[in-house]
Amino acid sequence: MDGTTVSPTTPSDDWRLLFSGQNGVRTLVLAGGVALHAINLYMILAVLPSAVRDIGGMRYYAWNETLFIVASIVGSSLSISLLAYLGPRRAYGAAAMIFAAGALLCALAPSMIVMLGGRIFQGIGAGMLVSLAYAVIRLVFPEQLWTRAMGMLSSMWGMATLIGPAIGGLFAQAGAWRLSFWFMCLCAGLFALLALWVLPDRFADDSKGQSSVAWPQLMLLVLSVLVLSIGSAMPHLTENVMGLALAACLFILFIRCEHRNTSRLLPMGTLHLRSPLLPLYGLLGGLALTVEVIEIFAPLFLQTLHHQGPLVAGYLSALMAAGWSTGSFAGSGASGRKARRLLAAAPVLGLGAILFLAWWMPHDVHGGVTDILPIAMAFILVGTGVGMAWPHLLSGIVRATPQPEQGVASASLTTVQLYTTAIAAAVAGTIANAAGLASPGGIAGIQDARLCRILCGAIFSGHWEPLIEHDSEL
Repeated sequence: MDGTTVSPTTPSDDWRLLFSGQNGVRTLVLAGGVALHAINLYMILAVLPSAVRDIGGMRYYAWNETLFIVASIVGSSLSISLLAYLGPRRAYGAAAMIFAAGALLCALAPSMIVMLGGRIFQGIGAGMLVSLAYAVIRLVFPEQLWTRAMGMLSSMWGMATLIGPAIGGLFAQAGAWRLSFWFMCLCAGLFALLALWVLPDRFADDSKGQSSVAWPQLMLLVLSVLVLSIGSAMPHLTENVMGLALAACLFILFIRCEHRNTSRLLPMGTLHLRSPLLPLYGLLGGLALTVEVIEIFAPLFLQTLHHQGPLVAGYLSALMAAGWSTGSFAGSGASGRKARRLLAAAPVLGLGAILFLAWWMPHDVHGGVTDILPIAMAFILVGTGVGMAWPHLLSGIVRATPQPEQGVASASLTTVQLYTTAIAAAVAGTIANAAGLASPGGIAGIQDARLCRILCGAIFSGHWEPLIEHDSEL
């Protein structure tokens, strides 16, 4: 392995090792790739209204996010093959340049159709960058630093919720929304150059494992997301249910393909009921869903039911991500029994906070400090619980996977997270619309939709925790 070899150290030394010397520059590059993806995801929310006023295309508004996430799933699935063929240095540089090309296309877009094309390129590059970051961790760092490094990558999402809206909002406020994409293009180019400078070219002793792309499974996942997204936007409950049913059928076909094909998106045997990896992936998806089902419409509920302005509502929602970052830093140093306790505590904290929100938020109130402070604390608790467990969950999946397939496991972390995020958005949107968000709408409709979405999050947060095997390696 071409990572820096170090002698055994105490956990308190791990952060110093991670940020010192060549390790520090590599950490910056890998974290930067995740930050590009995350900042871009939040930045677009502030930029899109200005872009639509300039180039039109309101009917395609939501597809900016949908196509980006779908393309990110494709990019994350392609990353293991890219790594096998090009090596870490050129693979990471190529992914950054694909992202930069997409940002450039968005910056120059004369119409929304062209901008959607740019978003697809951005999504492919972003998905590759995040997956490659997790995959390269096991190659450039000693195993004792894996959890710390994954905690560092995970914390980028929290920082992005503060940086992304600020970048997009500043450029949009100045009437120069295109400059936000030029800025992302410049950052991607800089990270490509850094990657070519500090990342190794090849690893002579690294087993490449699976390098072919599991196209049938990948297309089934993409189709299921698109079907759910389209179905959730339909005005009638029958169409919503049909979309859910068709997506479920596509997912069943995905499972069958994973069992039968030699090329896979998940490590071999993951989807077998007795696999030790299945509950770990289940918790990974469940925790991502818990955050997502609250995060998507939280600003709407806060503005409508609790009379907060857009800026306050947006940053209150971002407290979950801030808690995630804090939890990742604070919890990544745990090991053994403490790490297992964090894994068990994460869904419990999430479920408790969600149930509290279900009790606290049902009525139209004045939105004073005494009303908002408990909501803010609940958001922080959800994010902190997920953040404390997340690095241990990711590193635990890689460690529990046989060495020849650890590359597949690393790439799958991003694929599973993105897929569950997209599914959560579509399913929660379907439930909210069916509960009355669009009809009857208004305060009553939003109250009913809010309750359904919170209960949905409660189900997701508590589903997988009892299945976790307390493996001593975690």
